[in-house]
Amino acid sequence: MPQPHNGTNGHAARPKVLIPEKVSPDGLKLLQASLDVHERKGLSPQELEEVIGEYDALIVRSETKVTAALLAAGKRLRVVARAGVGVDNVDLDAATKLGIIVVNSPQGNINAAAEHTIALLMATARNIDIASASLKSGKWERSKLVGVEVKGKTLAIIGLGKVGLTVARAAGGLGMDLIAFDPYANTSLAASANVEIVSTMDELLKQADFLTIHTPLIASTKGMISANELAKMKKTARVLNVARGGMFDEAALLEALEAGTIAGAGIDVFTCEPPAPDDSASRLIAHPKVVATPHLGASTVEAQENVSIDVCTQVISILSGQMPRSAVNAPLILPEEYRTLSPFVSLLEKMGSLYTQHFQPPSASQPRKIFHLTYTGALASAQTTKPLFAAFLKGLLTPITSSESLNINLVNAEIVAKERGILINESRSREEDLESSSGFASSVTLTARLAPRSPSVSRVPDPFSQSKKIDQDHTITGFVSANTPYISRLGRFECRFIPSGTLLICRNFDSPGKIGVVGGRLGKAGVNIRFMSVAPIDPPEGAEGELIDSDGKQGGKNEALMILGIAGSVSKEVKESLVGEDGVLEAGVVVL
Repeated sequence: MPQPHNGTNGHAARPKVLIPEKVSPDGLKLLQASLDVHERKGLSPQELEEVIGEYDALIVRSETKVTAALLAAGKRLRVVARAGVGVDNVDLDAATKLGIIVVNSPQGNINAAAEHTIALLMATARNIDIASASLKSGKWERSKLVGVEVKGKTLAIIGLGKVGLTVARAAGGLGMDLIAFDPYANTSLAASANVEIVSTMDELLKQADFLTIHTPLIASTKGMISANELAKMKKTARVLNVARGGMFDEAALLEALEAGTIAGAGIDVFTCEPPAPDDSASRLIAHPKVVATPHLGASTVEAQENVSIDVCTQVISILSGQMPRSAVNAPLILPEEYRTLSPFVSLLEKMGSLYTQHFQPPSASQPRKIFHLTYTGALASAQTTKPLFAAFLKGLLTPITSSESLNINLVNAEIVAKERGILINESRSREEDLESSSGFASSVTLTARLAPRSPSVSRVPDPFSQSKKIDQDHTITGFVSANTPYISRLGRFECRFIPSGTLLICRNFDSPGKIGVVGGRLGKAGVNIRFMSVAPIDPPEGAEGELIDSDGKQGGKNEALMILGIAGSVSKEVKESLVGEDGVLEAGVVVL
């Protein structure tokens, strides 16, 4: 890391911090005690770029765009701090390449978001917004505005991270029954909050009197509550969203409200903010059964104060040489290890995210929590693999854990894994002829197995015993070439593709015409294909040409995968249209 520059008197000058946006007074006091703080509000992007070279740290909120050009101009920058949860206004890839740590405050607004969820729950239950508007217009309509009590009702929570748990504890205090669906929930914390973990989404939907979502927005969660899911709920049920816009299919939600399929909704976030006039979101806002607020989940005095103090404390720690607490771009790697491990950190995070999205989507009822990472070739000589461990865990959990709850780095990765009941074994394999036979000097193989069936075993048995059948394995192999991550094996299929962007992964019988069918249907839907890779099946040793499918049956000689890099989104309807006798066996979208 760059060292503090020397002043004219020969002594090290205090590190300089630039703050172009408003930061709370308490946060400023913390910084001013040990740092040279410059508040310079109203700088244009060009002016910011001209002065950033003087500073060791930059603290922003949401208005300042921290671009690759700005980061490159910050020759002394060691840390960029975002006083909030999201980091959409920071170029994380550029910061990582330049060795600049990016931190945020993932926990500063947890309580605010949870309280707003409860506020919308109560407002929908008691018709608060309609009653207030009616009374202010001079009406007195008590008989038309009879609500329901929440005591004894079932609150169903999708995503039991920190926000979900805080909501559960508050709702429990109101006398509500609590259920949740989260394949990686901390069961001990759930039990302490009196939350019952259900095994399927369908079970959750059928029991819900109120439904709230607290997960990140990715390909597998976008539109996760649509017409099909809403139809499974009680007609008296009400839904809430204080997480991310797009979790609910807004058109389907509007139709369900108008048809009386559900009783009401409390919505704080929308697919487009602010909503465009006359779109589904705008019609939802205007609907009499909807309580709507303009993304106020984190808008409290306390939350704004909390995030400012949090990031200011982290800036002080990092500039004094300590480990970051909430680094969002990558686990911290020591300078001497950075050149070797940096591209593999990216690879392991991609492999973890690819595993969850491809093998264990949020709707999966039996998540696998035992993983084995095998480092092969030159990588086996690395002095530490902690950054790789942390990167894999971060990738594994990101698709199913809200950003407010996710705070993983090499300092706390093992603790987080233990809390979630995830066992990650690591081993090293030195193969002298790896480079000559495979074309690359290092690789990583991820193997996931089902958990041991007997809960009475006091010691975790070797989950990779040779007695296990190969069809129990979920396997991904990756390598790095010219600092670019590649995937070379996905399940039973040999492949070679860069895990980046939006990918459509199709499993199909390897017969003529399949590529044309997929390409044609995507073309009609306006989805552009950037690249395509066909992955043949890889028969296991000793199978003598016969393959074992996911049900343990022999067959599948002619199967293959199509991995397509696409521009744009693939709707549920388009995915469903791809599956059929003239199409593919399975189709799924992964965003990396």
